Amino acid sequence: MKRDLRPLFAPRTVAVVGASADPSKWGNVLARGALRGARRRTVFLVNRAGGEILGEPAYTSLGDLPVAPELAVLCVPAAGFAQVADEALAIGTRAIVGITSGLGEHDEQGRQVEAAVAERVRAAGAVLLGPNCLGVFDAGEKLDLGWSELPPGPVALVSQSGNLALELARLATASGLGFSRFASLGNQADLVAADFLDELATHEPSRVIALYLEDFRDGRAFVDAARGAVDRGTRVLLLSGGVSRAGGRAAFSHTGALVSDPRAIEAACRAGGIVRVETPRQLVDAAQALLSGRFPRGRRVAVYADGGGHGIIAGDVLAAAGFEVPGLSEATTTALREHLPHTASVANPIDFAGGGERGLVSYADAGRLLLASPDVDSVLLTGYFGGYGIDTPELADEEVEAARALSAAAREGDGALVVHTAYADSPAAAELRRGSVPVYADIESAVAALDLLAEEAKRERPSPDVVTVGRLDPPAPGYAGTRAFLAAAGVPMAEARTATTSDEALAVAAELGFPVVLKATDHVHKSDVGGVILGISDEEMLTRAFADLTSRLGAAELSVERMAPVEWGVELIVGAKRDPRFGPVVLAGLGGLYAELFDDAAVALAPIGEEDAVQLIRSLRSAPLLDGARGRPPLDVRAAARAVAAVSRAAACPAVSELEVNPLLVLSEGVLGLDARLLLSS
Repeated sequence: MKRDLRPLFAPRTVAVVGASADPSKWGNVLARGALRGARRRTVFLVNRAGGEILGEPAYTSLGDLPVAPELAVLCVPAAGFAQVADEALAIGTRAIVGITSGLGEHDEQGRQVEAAVAERVRAAGAVLLGPNCLGVFDAGEKLDLGWSELPPGPVALVSQSGNLALELARLATASGLGFSRFASLGNQADLVAADFLDELATHEPSRVIALYLEDFRDGRAFVDAARGAVDRGTRVLLLSGGVSRAGGRAAFSHTGALVSDPRAIEAACRAGGIVRVETPRQLVDAAQALLSGRFPRGRRVAVYADGGGHGIIAGDVLAAAGFEVPGLSEATTTALREHLPHTASVANPIDFAGGGERGLVSYADAGRLLLASPDVDSVLLTGYFGGYGIDTPELADEEVEAARALSAAAREGDGALVVHTAYADSPAAAELRRGSVPVYADIESAVAALDLLAEEAKRERPSPDVVTVGRLDPPAPGYAGTRAFLAAAGVPMAEARTATTSDEALAVAAELGFPVVLKATDHVHKSDVGGVILGISDEEMLTRAFADLTSRLGAAELSVERMAPVEWGVELIVGAKRDPRFGPVVLAGLGGLYAELFDDAAVALAPIGEEDAVQLIRSLRSAPLLDGARGRPPLDVRAAARAVAAVSRAAACPAVSELEVNPLLVLSEGVLGLDARLLLSS
């Protein structure tokens, strides 16, 4: 259910509890911020000592206020937080911002206090931001209840870390970006990231939503909210922290080891249409690129510079990133020569060879021609532009005018324009950014921006298969029960029977036909302990193998299985794991004994349909093996996808914590599951 956040972002009355006259105190910063919006709303300052603060009367308690504040900001000690929150609710406050620290992030008692307050807040139909947060900001509403003033702009920032939000704000400001709204999540006792995604998706000034998160709480709700925002045309960027910790049950199966925290988050981002970044700088760089609104048709790039070195380096970096720097048509080169000196090189990369000194408008003229050219999909200006007005002040106005003309060309052209300059903080660079042209101080960041724009241009908006999950009976314990559960889910399994005596094993082999495989079912990682014997071709070999496994491993029950034609197929691993944040996730990868060694796997939120499963398999580095190699026929990718989809549906069974088919043998026709593991939920 969508929460009403109007009282949080657009309150008609605000009270700062814990307001202070001491400039070094949080209460003073919050009071000053609140008073900056006093023309838009009524502001009350509350301090139990009373008196006067910043020229305004201070009330001794919330109960003394003449009217109930819609929003109360609580900057009080942890011991008094619950009491003051209750006082706010009692007088009808609709939103509370908890600046207070020392609660849930400190100990279990603090978590219990938070949970109890949050329950009372929800019962009252109110909302709570924090506690242990940095505050809230809305540029359009002139609401500034945080640690530092933020410039207005199109970025909505939601951060679990206050200090990281400050770093992001500084980086963004240096890149010419501003903020529409900011919310510091803190401990997320009540409001969580998904609540803000729902709200910001309909907030017209917010064109990009940038998030820093360590705890997703309800991961599926977060993904759904992000998908809703993206479907409405608002891009979502995620920087996630604390993702290097391995899963707690990684030792049980290969799936557990391969479905790391980062992979689960990547799966969530794909499902939600979220752009994931790894550093604060990358988040700001990506926001700048996406806000340009220009998405290239492909990966052909024209490079131009006033100097050969920058063009050469740019070409190398582009090639390493998978871009093409193609030759230009005669029509394009002829048009370029009309605007450049005869010494210029109009091959791609284009070298002005001092053309800039003859007239800075040539930067705009060349950019306009290249952006209109059918030879390329995007344009990269690299090197010195921005430095003319710095090194020669007499050229400053001309350079800014050239930047303005180049921005206009970018708006009119079909492709995307990205600029790298050694003078990224120059007036000309600022003018380009004002015109929605992304500008970067290093070539790697500029090329990364082009890469993001090219990938976003071809990315389909999230529209996952509609998957119907039928009812599956809970799996019976043991290896045979796991195989039966998978078969019922729709995974073809190699024929097998259990045996507890040598005579039973011989009878099963006679039924299945030699050759057979013998497995010690008591061991999860059978191959690691020598619990799998392949290619048993006759009764004598089977008798010896049975005696070996029972004596050496103490196996009480063995599985006799039909030998599969492994030499004609490719072995995949297909598994599922219940992630504590995102629920079931399904994995497909190169399998067999060396699944973790090669680490070639892809993950998606489960369940998925057959088409999504095909895409998952095709995303593997090893996918070309399935298309046939060295004269072998192509393998049945569709059958493999059906098995992946079946495992993803089985993972929805509440009893399943981890589930794995490894290997899944993909043949020219059909697939066979050769081994299986299952971990039940505790």
